[in-house]
Amino acid sequence: MTERAKSELTRVDLVFLAGRIERWIRFGQIAAEDVQDRRRRTVMFAPGEIFAFVRWRAEAYGTVDSRIAILRAVRPGQAFTTYPEVAPGSEILLDVHGWSKVQRVLEAIDSVERVGVPPHRAAPDYWRHVGARVGVGLPARVYDRARHRAFKLRRGIFP
Repeated sequence: MTERAKSELTRVDLVFLAGRIERWIRFGQIAAEDVQDRRRRTVMFAPGEIFAFVRWRAEAYGTVDSRIAILRAVRPGQAFTTYPEVAPGSEILLDVHGWSKVQRVLEAIDSVERVGVPPHRAAPDYWRHVGARVGVGLPARVYDRARHRAFKLRRGIFP
């Protein structure tokens, strides 16, 4: 991969310090990866790719922070929002914190996978919907084949 192509990628720094800090990708198509050591690595996503980024942190008394964000990598020159550990930033489709809410988002991801749709190919609007519903404590609608087909048709008509 050329340096120019690499500079157009969205970079996410991942860390694994057992029992203290964990940052990982739940889904998404990784374009490149740079391993610094056995605990740290950077993954990169092509513009337009959707991915789920999970952050968890604990201390001696238990979990301090648990979050999940579903983000879309941006194209050069496109507007974006900064997000911790993501460079330069991304479009935020969903961002929730608190273990019970994170669990509900993970369940929504699992349900999309059970339908046979890779989560990074599901409609971005669905992830916005899940974030809005989970954020206020309501159940999200189910993502099914009909909804996915409608998304693909819309994308074909309105690229």
